[in-house]
Amino acid sequence: MTQETVKWERDGYMGIITLNRPDELNALNYDTLVRLGEICDEIRLNQKEVRVVIVRATGRAFCAGADLKERRTLNEQQVRRNVRKIRDVFTALERLPQPTIAMINGFAFGGGFELALACDFRFAGPEAKMGLTEVSLGIIPGAGGTQRLSRLIGPSRAKELILSARRITAHDAYQLGILNGVAENGEDLEEQAYGLAREILENAPLAVYQAKAAIDRGASVDLQTGLDIETMCYEVIIPTQDRLEALEAFREKRKPVFKGK
Repeated sequence: MTQETVKWERDGYMGIITLNRPDELNALNYDTLVRLGEICDEIRLNQKEVRVVIVRATGRAFCAGADLKERRTLNEQQVRRNVRKIRDVFTALERLPQPTIAMINGFAFGGGFELALACDFRFAGPEAKMGLTEVSLGIIPGAGGTQRLSRLIGPSRAKELILSARRITAHDAYQLGILNGVAENGEDLEEQAYGLAREILENAPLAVYQAKAAIDRGASVDLQTGLDIETMCYEVIIPTQDRLEALEAFREKRKPVFKGK
């Protein structure tokens, strides 16, 4: 590769993933998916150093979806390989213990929208457009879109958007509950996303990870099972140094210093 298709950097405890194919509207070719998967593996293995993750993009698009130029050159077996890869990578992103925040700065169609749906939080600029448009191309969402969108906004609304291949505005997405916020401009978009990341970083990282796990694992089970999951996640936190540090800080009337231990 002559260009780094996905950039990975750290800013303190914040990890920043940047899609970097602006001339291709950050479309996801196979090399990009492989690199994104490698980055997810690295993040998972560095929970002490990376405590929150931002997913962003260069250029005027967040991600236009699968690279259709590449897709036209693939045989059926290679298409299946790519579909499995994008699904597995997005699942790896979704299952990271660290909270993930998508900054949607422009178009987010097909796999690009599914990438955002795999994150915990989504913020978009005022001109952003998004949608699961696959049926207009003779396919269906194959990277989790049919499942994640329906769980987020309900089956009927999800069917309406997916079966019509409708492209919606950021304000429409916010009204549907897809977005956590709509920014007024690019600077405000960055402040919303990074502002939430900074808020999360103020808290005990192990507690944040277990709270996320309790919510995610309990989302598709009955209440009693969910309560049992919550109890198990709480049990993980009891012997941690951070919990004792919080109690000591409260006694001493100071801000706790969490170390992720």
